[in-house]
Amino acid sequence: MFQGSFDLDAATPVQASGIPDLLFERGLYWASGRSGVVNLIAAHKWFNLAAVKGRSDAIQMRREVAELMSEAEIAAAQREARDWMSTH
Repeated sequence: MFQGSFDLDAATPVQASGIPDLLFERGLYWASGRSGVVNLIAAHKWFNLAAVKGRSDAIQMRREVAELMSEAEIAAAQREARDWMSTH
């Protein structure tokens, strides 16, 4: 059992620190095929969201994924990213 205390004044909110990393990891998950399938639309979406949240290396990953995608697939990924942003 935890026997300490938390300094809430010095704590960093999760959304300020962990969210871009989580979004980036989701992009890697779909781009790498860890799920058993490569989903470029999902990968582009998550890299795009990570980039919007400040993860600068997500921009290059999004570009690399986009090179493998059709314009229709990129448009679908962008729609999914916008939908995600509007609900979260």
